[in-house]
Amino acid sequence: MIRALFCVGLGGAAGSVARYLLSTWTLGGQTILGFPAGTFVVNAAGSLLIGILLQTLTSSTAGWLLVTGFCGGFTTFSTFSADTVRLLRAGDYGPAAGYVVLSVGVCLAFTMLGMYLGSQAKG
Repeated sequence: MIRALFCVGLGGAAGSVARYLLSTWTLGGQTILGFPAGTFVVNAAGSLLIGILLQTLTSSTAGWLLVTGFCGGFTTFSTFSADTVRLLRAGDYGPAAGYVVLSVGVCLAFTMLGMYLGSQAKG
């Protein structure tokens, strides 16, 4: 149990730092079709990564570190929700709807793509 908690915590810290660097430092303030680019890119990349990891990892320790920890810290569904509410409160209904539809659709597709790529790499 202690090993699992340590792995999740370590992975989560690394994922959170990676999310900050990508979404704020690299893409901060950028938009795609009127919605926040940083959160969208992080969620899409995280969905692809988690799909690959789910198909390739064979160790529970690696799963705790990378899937639960890193991907959990890296992906930003709560931030996605807050960004959507911000757009709605600002009256930006079109971008809000587009953001929700594209985020869910792309992240589901990227997770499936990641699982496919992971299964191909696994052999």
